[in-house]
Amino acid sequence: MTIRLHDTNARQIRDFAPLTAGCVSIYLCGATVQAAPHIGHIRSGLNFDIMRRWFEYRGYDVTFIRNVTDIDDKIIKKSAEQNRPWWSIGYDNERAFNDGYDALGCLPPTYEPRATGHITEMVEMMRGLIERGHAYEADGNVYFDVRSYEGYLELSNQDLDDLRQPSGDNETGKRDKRDFAMWKAAKPGEPSWETPWGRGRPGWHLECSAMAHKYLGTAFDIHGGGIDLIFPHHENEIAQAKAFGDDFAKYWVHNGWVTLSGEKMSKSLGNSVLVTDMVKQWRPIVLRYYLGTPHYRSMIEYSEEALREAESAFARIEGFVQRVVEKAGGPVEAASEVPPAFAEAMDDDLGVPQALAIIHTTVRQGNSALAADDKEAAVARLAEVRAMLGVLGLDPLDPHWAGESDRGEDLHGVVDTLVRLVLDQRQSARERKDWPAADAIRDQLNQSGLVIEDSPTGPRWTLGPR
Repeated sequence: MTIRLHDTNARQIRDFAPLTAGCVSIYLCGATVQAAPHIGHIRSGLNFDIMRRWFEYRGYDVTFIRNVTDIDDKIIKKSAEQNRPWWSIGYDNERAFNDGYDALGCLPPTYEPRATGHITEMVEMMRGLIERGHAYEADGNVYFDVRSYEGYLELSNQDLDDLRQPSGDNETGKRDKRDFAMWKAAKPGEPSWETPWGRGRPGWHLECSAMAHKYLGTAFDIHGGGIDLIFPHHENEIAQAKAFGDDFAKYWVHNGWVTLSGEKMSKSLGNSVLVTDMVKQWRPIVLRYYLGTPHYRSMIEYSEEALREAESAFARIEGFVQRVVEKAGGPVEAASEVPPAFAEAMDDDLGVPQALAIIHTTVRQGNSALAADDKEAAVARLAEVRAMLGVLGLDPLDPHWAGESDRGEDLHGVVDTLVRLVLDQRQSARERKDWPAADAIRDQLNQSGLVIEDSPTGPRWTLGPR
Protein backbone atom coordinates (compact mmCIF):
# COMPACT_ATOMS: atom_id res chain seq x y z
CA MET A 1 0.00 0.00 0.00
CA THR A 2 3.03 2.31 -0.25
CA ILE A 3 2.48 5.19 -2.64
CA ARG A 4 5.57 6.12 -4.64
CA LEU A 5 6.17 9.52 -6.27
CA HIS A 6 8.81 10.97 -8.55
CA ASP A 7 10.68 13.57 -6.51
CA THR A 8 12.27 16.20 -8.76
CA ASN A 9 14.80 17.08 -6.10
CA ALA A 10 15.94 13.47 -5.62
CA ARG A 11 15.65 12.79 -9.38
CA GLN A 12 14.05 9.44 -8.68
CA ILE A 13 10.84 7.77 -7.60
CA ARG A 14 10.64 7.59 -3.81
CA ASP A 15 8.37 5.84 -1.34
CA PHE A 16 6.00 8.38 0.14
CA ALA A 17 6.21 8.71 3.92
CA PRO A 18 4.05 11.51 5.37
CA LEU A 19 5.37 13.87 8.00
CA THR A 20 2.24 13.17 10.06
CA ALA A 21 0.77 9.68 9.99
CA GLY A 22 -2.51 9.55 8.08
CA CYS A 23 -2.20 13.11 6.78
CA VAL A 24 -0.90 14.65 3.55
CA SER A 25 -0.15 18.34 3.06
CA ILE A 26 0.12 19.63 -0.53
CA TYR A 27 0.99 23.10 -1.82
CA LEU A 28 0.30 23.66 -5.52
CA CYS A 29 1.41 26.78 -7.36
CA GLY A 30 -1.86 27.96 -8.85
CA ALA A 31 -2.99 30.68 -11.19
CA THR A 32 -1.26 33.92 -12.09
CA VAL A 33 -4.41 35.75 -13.05
CA GLN A 34 -3.33 38.16 -15.79
CA ALA A 35 -5.45 36.33 -18.39
CA ALA A 36 -8.06 33.60 -18.73
CA PRO A 37 -6.77 30.02 -18.36
CA HIS A 38 -5.69 27.79 -21.22
CA ILE A 39 -5.83 24.00 -21.02
CA GLY A 40 -2.19 23.80 -19.95
CA HIS A 41 -3.03 25.67 -16.75
CA ILE A 42 -6.00 23.46 -16.02
CA ARG A 43 -3.98 20.32 -16.68
CA SER A 44 -1.79 21.09 -13.68
CA GLY A 45 -4.81 21.53 -11.43
CA LEU A 46 -6.28 18.31 -12.83
CA ASN A 47 -3.13 16.25 -12.27
CA PHE A 48 -2.93 17.28 -8.65
CA ASP A 49 -6.68 16.77 -8.23
CA ILE A 50 -6.12 13.13 -9.21
CA MET A 51 -3.19 12.93 -6.78
CA ARG A 52 -5.38 14.31 -4.02
CA ARG A 53 -8.23 11.90 -4.84
CA TRP A 54 -5.85 8.94 -4.73
CA PHE A 55 -4.43 9.93 -1.36
CA GLU A 56 -7.97 10.32 -0.04
CA TYR A 57 -8.92 6.91 -1.43
CA ARG A 58 -5.93 5.46 0.41
CA GLY A 59 -7.35 6.90 3.62
CA TYR A 60 -5.26 10.03 4.07
CA ASP A 61 -6.63 13.31 5.39
CA VAL A 62 -5.46 15.78 2.72
CA THR A 63 -4.84 19.50 3.17
CA PHE A 64 -4.59 20.99 -0.29
CA ILE A 65 -3.43 24.59 -0.81
CA ARG A 66 -3.60 26.19 -4.26
CA ASN A 67 -2.55 29.84 -4.30
CA VAL A 68 -3.55 32.73 -6.54
CA THR A 69 -0.93 35.23 -7.74
CA ASP A 70 -3.09 38.32 -8.09
CA ILE A 71 -0.34 40.91 -8.52
CA ASP A 72 2.61 40.81 -10.93
CA ASP A 73 4.26 42.78 -13.75
CA LYS A 74 1.87 41.52 -16.43
CA ILE A 75 -1.26 42.35 -14.44
CA ILE A 76 0.08 45.86 -13.79
CA LYS A 77 0.94 46.29 -17.48
CA LYS A 78 -2.54 45.21 -18.56
CA SER A 79 -4.06 47.56 -16.02
CA ALA A 80 -2.24 50.49 -17.63
CA GLU A 81 -3.06 49.36 -21.18
CA GLN A 82 -6.75 48.85 -20.46
CA ASN A 83 -7.12 51.76 -18.04
CA ARG A 84 -8.69 49.32 -15.64
CA PRO A 85 -7.95 48.58 -11.96
CA TRP A 86 -5.40 45.81 -11.48
CA TRP A 87 -7.60 44.03 -8.96
CA SER A 88 -10.50 43.96 -11.42
CA ILE A 89 -8.37 42.14 -14.00
CA GLY A 90 -7.15 39.69 -11.39
CA TYR A 91 -10.61 39.01 -9.98
CA ASP A 92 -12.23 38.33 -13.36
CA ASN A 93 -9.47 35.94 -14.37
CA GLU A 94 -9.45 34.25 -10.98
CA ARG A 95 -13.14 33.50 -11.48
CA ALA A 96 -12.38 32.18 -14.97
CA PHE A 97 -9.78 29.81 -13.52
CA ASN A 98 -12.18 28.56 -10.87
CA ASP A 99 -14.89 28.10 -13.48
CA GLY A 100 -12.43 26.03 -15.50
CA TYR A 101 -11.40 23.89 -12.52
CA ASP A 102 -15.05 23.35 -11.63
CA ALA A 103 -16.11 22.57 -15.21
CA LEU A 104 -13.52 19.79 -15.37
CA GLY A 105 -14.50 18.37 -12.00
CA CYS A 106 -11.57 19.46 -9.80
CA LEU A 107 -12.34 19.39 -6.10
CA PRO A 108 -12.05 22.81 -4.44
CA PRO A 109 -8.81 23.34 -2.47
CA THR A 110 -8.82 23.31 1.29
CA TYR A 111 -7.65 26.95 1.11
CA GLU A 112 -6.97 29.20 -1.87
CA PRO A 113 -4.96 32.18 -0.59
CA ARG A 114 -4.28 35.30 -2.65
CA ALA A 115 -0.85 36.87 -2.63
CA THR A 116 -2.14 40.37 -1.81
CA GLY A 117 -3.87 39.00 1.29
CA HIS A 118 -0.54 37.98 2.83
CA ILE A 119 1.68 41.06 2.71
CA THR A 120 2.15 40.91 6.50
CA GLU A 121 3.54 37.38 6.29
CA MET A 122 5.89 38.42 3.48
CA VAL A 123 7.23 41.37 5.47
CA GLU A 124 7.85 39.09 8.44
CA MET A 125 9.78 36.65 6.27
CA MET A 126 11.89 39.39 4.67
CA ARG A 127 12.67 40.85 8.08
CA GLY A 128 13.84 37.45 9.31
CA LEU A 129 15.98 36.87 6.22
CA ILE A 130 17.63 40.29 6.52
CA GLU A 131 18.38 39.63 10.19
CA ARG A 132 19.95 36.26 9.30
CA GLY A 133 22.12 37.84 6.59
CA HIS A 134 20.35 36.21 3.65
CA ALA A 135 18.68 39.31 2.25
CA TYR A 136 19.34 43.05 1.94
CA GLU A 137 17.54 46.27 1.05
CA ALA A 138 18.65 48.52 -1.82
CA ASP A 139 16.77 51.49 -3.28
CA GLY A 140 13.52 50.29 -1.70
CA ASN A 141 13.94 46.81 -3.16
CA VAL A 142 14.68 43.74 -1.05
CA TYR A 143 16.91 41.09 -2.61
CA PHE A 144 17.84 37.57 -1.62
CA ASP A 145 21.61 36.98 -1.54
CA VAL A 146 21.90 33.68 -3.41
CA ARG A 147 25.50 33.09 -2.33
CA SER A 148 24.39 33.14 1.30
CA TYR A 149 22.39 29.92 0.92
CA GLU A 150 24.62 26.90 0.31
CA GLY A 151 21.93 24.66 -1.21
CA TYR A 152 20.89 27.11 -3.93
CA LEU A 153 20.22 25.48 -7.34
CA GLU A 154 20.07 21.90 -6.02
CA LEU A 155 16.51 21.48 -7.35
CA SER A 156 17.28 22.67 -10.88
CA ASN A 157 20.81 21.22 -10.82
CA GLN A 158 22.48 24.33 -12.26
CA ASP A 159 25.91 25.86 -11.75
CA LEU A 160 25.80 29.21 -9.97
CA ASP A 161 28.65 30.59 -12.08
CA ASP A 162 26.60 29.99 -15.25
CA LEU A 163 23.29 31.23 -13.82
CA ARG A 164 21.18 33.75 -15.71
CA GLN A 165 18.66 35.05 -13.20
CA PRO A 166 15.54 36.62 -14.76
CA SER A 167 15.20 40.26 -13.69
CA GLY A 168 12.43 42.81 -13.94
CA ASP A 169 12.53 46.53 -14.61
CA ASN A 170 13.92 48.90 -12.03
CA GLU A 171 15.78 46.21 -10.06
CA THR A 172 18.60 48.51 -9.00
CA GLY A 173 21.13 48.14 -6.23
CA LYS A 174 21.87 44.44 -6.55
CA ARG A 175 25.13 43.28 -5.04
CA ASP A 176 25.20 40.34 -7.46
CA LYS A 177 23.23 40.12 -10.71
CA ARG A 178 22.16 36.61 -9.71
CA ASP A 179 20.38 37.82 -6.59
CA PHE A 180 16.60 37.87 -6.99
CA ALA A 181 13.98 40.38 -5.89
CA MET A 182 11.68 39.47 -3.03
CA TRP A 183 10.17 42.96 -2.86
CA LYS A 184 10.01 45.60 -5.58
CA ALA A 185 10.10 49.33 -4.87
CA ALA A 186 6.96 51.18 -5.95
CA LYS A 187 6.84 52.99 -9.27
CA PRO A 188 4.52 55.96 -9.80
CA GLY A 189 0.95 54.81 -10.37
CA GLU A 190 1.60 51.19 -9.43
CA PRO A 191 -0.18 49.37 -6.57
CA SER A 192 1.97 49.31 -3.46
CA TRP A 193 2.01 48.45 0.22
CA GLU A 194 3.90 50.01 3.11
CA THR A 195 6.91 48.17 4.55
CA PRO A 196 9.89 49.08 6.75
CA TRP A 197 11.85 49.56 3.50
CA GLY A 198 9.34 51.81 1.80
CA ARG A 199 6.27 51.26 -0.34
CA GLY A 200 6.37 48.50 -2.90
CA ARG A 201 4.89 45.19 -3.94
CA PRO A 202 5.86 41.53 -3.60
CA GLY A 203 8.10 39.63 -5.94
CA TRP A 204 6.67 36.44 -7.40
CA HIS A 205 8.74 33.97 -5.39
CA LEU A 206 8.26 35.46 -1.94
CA GLU A 207 4.51 35.01 -1.85
CA CYS A 208 4.56 31.20 -2.08
CA SER A 209 7.20 30.77 0.62
CA ALA A 210 5.18 33.00 2.93
CA MET A 211 1.80 31.40 2.19
CA ALA A 212 3.12 27.83 2.46
CA HIS A 213 4.56 28.77 5.87
CA LYS A 214 1.26 30.25 7.01
CA TYR A 215 -1.05 27.43 5.93
CA LEU A 216 1.19 24.36 6.20
CA GLY A 217 3.78 25.37 8.79
CA THR A 218 7.54 25.00 8.73
CA ALA A 219 7.41 21.66 6.91
CA PHE A 220 4.92 19.94 4.61
CA ASP A 221 4.79 16.89 2.41
CA ILE A 222 4.44 17.82 -1.28
CA HIS A 223 5.05 20.94 -3.34
CA GLY A 224 3.70 20.77 -6.88
CA GLY A 225 3.55 22.71 -10.13
CA GLY A 226 4.49 22.65 -13.79
CA ILE A 227 8.02 21.78 -14.85
CA ASP A 228 8.50 25.36 -16.06
CA LEU A 229 8.39 26.49 -12.42
CA ILE A 230 11.43 24.49 -11.31
CA PHE A 231 13.61 27.52 -12.07
CA PRO A 232 13.45 30.24 -11.05
CA HIS A 233 10.26 30.03 -9.03
CA HIS A 234 10.61 26.86 -7.00
CA GLU A 235 14.37 27.17 -6.66
CA ASN A 236 13.92 30.64 -5.19
CA GLU A 237 11.07 29.50 -2.92
CA ILE A 238 13.35 26.87 -1.42
CA ALA A 239 16.15 29.36 -0.83
CA GLN A 240 13.86 31.83 0.95
CA ALA A 241 12.05 29.26 3.07
CA LYS A 242 15.07 27.24 4.16
CA ALA A 243 17.20 30.30 4.81
CA PHE A 244 14.32 31.55 6.97
CA GLY A 245 14.53 28.33 8.98
CA ASP A 246 11.76 26.19 7.47
CA ASP A 247 12.30 22.60 6.37
CA PHE A 248 9.76 23.37 3.60
CA ALA A 249 8.66 20.64 1.16
CA LYS A 250 9.71 17.00 1.58
CA TYR A 251 8.79 16.01 -2.00
CA TRP A 252 8.77 18.04 -5.22
CA VAL A 253 6.35 16.86 -7.91
CA HIS A 254 6.11 18.49 -11.35
CA ASN A 255 3.71 17.93 -14.21
CA GLY A 256 4.49 18.17 -17.93
CA TRP A 257 3.24 20.77 -20.38
CA VAL A 258 0.50 20.82 -22.96
CA THR A 259 2.28 21.68 -26.20
CA LEU A 260 1.13 22.97 -29.57
CA SER A 261 3.35 22.23 -32.57
CA GLY A 262 6.07 21.22 -30.12
CA GLU A 263 5.98 24.53 -28.22
CA LYS A 264 4.82 24.97 -24.65
CA MET A 265 1.32 26.42 -24.61
CA SER A 266 1.55 29.91 -23.12
CA LYS A 267 -0.06 33.31 -23.20
CA SER A 268 3.17 35.02 -24.16
CA LEU A 269 3.63 32.79 -27.23
CA GLY A 270 0.07 33.42 -28.36
CA ASN A 271 -0.63 29.71 -28.84
CA SER A 272 -3.11 29.26 -26.00
CA VAL A 273 -6.22 27.11 -26.32
CA LEU A 274 -8.59 28.68 -23.81
CA VAL A 275 -10.72 26.55 -21.53
CA THR A 276 -13.74 28.78 -22.17
CA ASP A 277 -13.52 27.95 -25.88
CA MET A 278 -12.88 24.27 -25.35
CA VAL A 279 -15.92 23.62 -23.16
CA LYS A 280 -18.11 25.02 -25.93
CA GLN A 281 -16.72 22.48 -28.39
CA TRP A 282 -16.18 19.45 -26.19
CA ARG A 283 -17.89 17.92 -23.21
CA PRO A 284 -16.00 18.84 -20.01
CA ILE A 285 -15.82 15.21 -18.96
CA VAL A 286 -14.14 14.39 -22.28
CA LEU A 287 -11.65 17.23 -21.71
CA ARG A 288 -10.91 15.81 -18.27
CA TYR A 289 -10.30 12.41 -19.83
CA TYR A 290 -8.01 13.96 -22.46
CA LEU A 291 -5.96 16.04 -20.02
CA GLY A 292 -6.01 13.75 -17.00
CA THR A 293 -5.33 10.28 -18.39
CA PRO A 294 -1.77 10.70 -19.80
CA HIS A 295 0.93 10.31 -17.16
CA TYR A 296 1.30 13.57 -15.26
CA ARG A 297 5.01 13.84 -16.10
CA SER A 298 4.48 13.36 -19.84
CA MET A 299 3.97 16.07 -22.44
CA ILE A 300 0.60 16.29 -24.19
CA GLU A 301 0.69 17.49 -27.80
CA TYR A 302 -2.63 19.21 -28.42
CA SER A 303 -4.54 18.24 -31.54
CA GLU A 304 -8.16 17.87 -32.63
CA GLU A 305 -7.41 14.29 -33.62
CA ALA A 306 -6.17 13.43 -30.12
CA LEU A 307 -9.29 14.93 -28.62
CA ARG A 308 -11.49 12.90 -30.95
CA GLU A 309 -9.62 9.76 -29.91
CA ALA A 310 -10.21 10.64 -26.26
CA GLU A 311 -13.88 11.23 -26.99
CA SER A 312 -14.20 7.83 -28.68
CA ALA A 313 -12.37 6.06 -25.84
CA PHE A 314 -14.53 7.64 -23.19
CA ALA A 315 -17.68 6.93 -25.22
CA ARG A 316 -16.86 3.21 -24.98
CA ILE A 317 -16.67 3.47 -21.21
CA GLU A 318 -19.79 5.61 -20.93
CA GLY A 319 -21.75 3.36 -23.28
CA PHE A 320 -20.99 0.36 -21.08
CA VAL A 321 -22.09 2.28 -17.99
CA GLN A 322 -25.39 3.24 -19.62
CA ARG A 323 -26.11 -0.26 -20.88
CA VAL A 324 -25.57 -1.89 -17.50
CA VAL A 325 -27.67 0.73 -15.72
CA GLU A 326 -30.41 0.01 -18.23
CA LYS A 327 -30.01 -3.74 -17.74
CA ALA A 328 -30.03 -3.40 -13.95
CA GLY A 329 -33.04 -1.12 -13.99
CA GLY A 330 -31.28 1.65 -12.10
CA PRO A 331 -27.93 2.95 -10.81
CA VAL A 332 -25.29 0.51 -9.59
CA GLU A 333 -23.26 1.53 -6.54
CA ALA A 334 -19.51 1.77 -6.89
CA ALA A 335 -17.48 -1.02 -5.33
CA SER A 336 -15.90 -0.23 -1.97
CA GLU A 337 -12.45 -1.06 -3.35
CA VAL A 338 -10.78 -0.71 -6.73
CA PRO A 339 -9.24 -3.82 -8.34
CA PRO A 340 -5.73 -4.61 -7.04
CA ALA A 341 -4.10 -4.04 -10.45
CA PHE A 342 -5.61 -0.55 -10.63
CA ALA A 343 -4.37 0.26 -7.13
CA GLU A 344 -0.92 -1.06 -7.96
CA ALA A 345 -0.73 1.24 -11.01
CA MET A 346 -1.87 4.30 -9.07
CA ASP A 347 0.51 3.61 -6.19
CA ASP A 348 3.40 3.58 -8.68
CA ASP A 349 3.85 7.32 -9.26
CA LEU A 350 0.17 7.81 -10.15
CA GLY A 351 0.36 5.54 -13.18
CA VAL A 352 -2.93 6.66 -14.69
CA PRO A 353 -2.27 5.21 -18.19
CA GLN A 354 -1.76 1.74 -16.69
CA ALA A 355 -4.78 2.23 -14.42
CA LEU A 356 -6.85 3.30 -17.41
CA ALA A 357 -5.91 0.07 -19.20
CA ILE A 358 -7.44 -1.84 -16.27
CA ILE A 359 -10.65 0.19 -16.68
CA HIS A 360 -10.90 -0.62 -20.38
CA THR A 361 -10.19 -4.31 -19.71
CA THR A 362 -12.95 -4.37 -17.11
CA VAL A 363 -15.32 -2.65 -19.55
CA ARG A 364 -14.60 -5.32 -22.15
CA GLN A 365 -15.30 -8.02 -19.58
CA GLY A 366 -18.55 -6.28 -18.70
CA ASN A 367 -19.59 -6.04 -22.33
CA SER A 368 -18.92 -9.77 -22.74
CA ALA A 369 -21.15 -10.40 -19.72
CA LEU A 370 -23.88 -8.28 -21.30
CA ALA A 371 -23.59 -10.20 -24.56
CA ALA A 372 -23.98 -13.43 -22.59
CA ASP A 373 -26.97 -11.97 -20.73
CA ASP A 374 -25.04 -12.41 -17.45
CA LYS A 375 -26.58 -9.54 -15.50
CA GLU A 376 -24.81 -10.35 -12.23
CA ALA A 377 -21.34 -10.30 -13.80
CA ALA A 378 -22.11 -7.12 -15.77
CA VAL A 379 -23.27 -5.34 -12.61
CA ALA A 380 -20.15 -6.49 -10.73
CA ARG A 381 -17.91 -5.12 -13.49
CA LEU A 382 -19.77 -1.81 -13.49
CA ALA A 383 -19.30 -1.52 -9.71
CA GLU A 384 -15.55 -1.91 -10.23
CA VAL A 385 -15.52 0.52 -13.15
CA ARG A 386 -17.37 3.15 -11.13
CA ALA A 387 -14.90 2.80 -8.26
CA MET A 388 -11.96 3.30 -10.62
CA LEU A 389 -13.56 6.17 -12.54
CA GLY A 390 -14.43 7.84 -9.25
CA VAL A 391 -10.74 8.00 -8.31
CA LEU A 392 -10.01 9.73 -11.64
CA GLY A 393 -13.01 12.06 -11.35
CA LEU A 394 -14.51 10.49 -14.50
CA ASP A 395 -17.58 8.65 -13.23
CA PRO A 396 -20.43 9.71 -15.57
CA LEU A 397 -22.94 8.82 -12.83
CA ASP A 398 -21.32 11.20 -10.35
CA PRO A 399 -23.68 14.10 -9.46
CA HIS A 400 -21.10 16.58 -10.77
CA TRP A 401 -21.67 15.34 -14.31
CA ALA A 402 -25.44 14.91 -13.95
CA GLY A 403 -27.30 16.33 -16.92
CA GLU A 404 -24.11 17.02 -18.85
CA SER A 405 -24.67 16.97 -22.59
CA ASP A 406 -22.19 17.11 -25.41
CA ARG A 407 -24.42 19.30 -27.55
CA GLY A 408 -26.46 21.20 -24.99
CA GLU A 409 -29.46 20.21 -22.90
CA ASP A 410 -31.75 22.74 -24.56
CA LEU A 411 -31.63 20.89 -27.87
CA HIS A 412 -31.68 17.37 -26.49
CA GLY A 413 -35.44 17.15 -26.12
CA VAL A 414 -36.06 18.47 -29.62
CA VAL A 415 -33.55 16.08 -31.18
CA ASP A 416 -34.95 13.18 -29.15
CA THR A 417 -38.47 13.82 -30.46
CA LEU A 418 -37.27 13.94 -34.09
CA VAL A 419 -35.13 10.83 -33.72
CA ARG A 420 -38.00 8.95 -32.10
CA LEU A 421 -40.17 9.66 -35.13
CA VAL A 422 -37.53 8.17 -37.43
CA LEU A 423 -37.01 5.20 -35.10
CA ASP A 424 -40.74 4.54 -35.15
CA GLN A 425 -40.54 4.36 -38.94
CA ARG A 426 -37.62 1.94 -38.63
CA GLN A 427 -39.56 -0.21 -36.16
CA SER A 428 -42.54 -0.33 -38.53
CA ALA A 429 -40.24 -1.51 -41.30
CA ARG A 430 -38.84 -4.21 -39.00
CA GLU A 431 -42.33 -5.38 -38.03
CA ARG A 432 -43.29 -5.83 -41.67
CA LYS A 433 -39.90 -7.53 -42.23
CA ASP A 434 -38.72 -4.85 -44.65
CA TRP A 435 -35.12 -5.30 -43.56
CA PRO A 436 -33.54 -3.19 -46.35
CA ALA A 437 -35.70 -0.20 -45.36
CA ALA A 438 -34.93 -0.66 -41.66
CA ASP A 439 -31.20 -0.91 -42.35
CA ALA A 440 -31.30 2.13 -44.64
CA ILE A 441 -32.92 4.23 -41.89
CA ARG A 442 -30.31 3.10 -39.39
CA ASP A 443 -27.47 3.85 -41.83
CA GLN A 444 -28.83 7.34 -42.46
CA LEU A 445 -28.99 8.01 -38.73
CA ASN A 446 -25.42 6.77 -38.30
CA GLN A 447 -24.24 9.03 -41.12
CA SER A 448 -25.82 11.98 -39.33
CA GLY A 449 -23.67 11.28 -36.25
CA LEU A 450 -26.16 9.23 -34.24
CA VAL A 451 -25.43 5.77 -32.91
CA ILE A 452 -28.47 3.49 -32.65
CA GLU A 453 -28.45 0.56 -30.25
CA ASP A 454 -31.21 -2.02 -29.91
CA SER A 455 -31.80 -2.71 -26.23
CA PRO A 456 -34.30 -4.93 -24.36
CA THR A 457 -36.45 -1.84 -23.76
CA GLY A 458 -36.31 -0.73 -27.39
CA PRO A 459 -33.94 1.24 -29.59
CA ARG A 460 -31.98 4.12 -28.07
CA TRP A 461 -29.72 6.71 -29.58
CA THR A 462 -26.54 8.49 -28.58
CA LEU A 463 -24.34 11.01 -30.31
CA GLY A 464 -21.33 9.31 -31.82
CA PRO A 465 -17.74 10.62 -31.91
CA ARG A 466 -17.42 13.65 -34.12
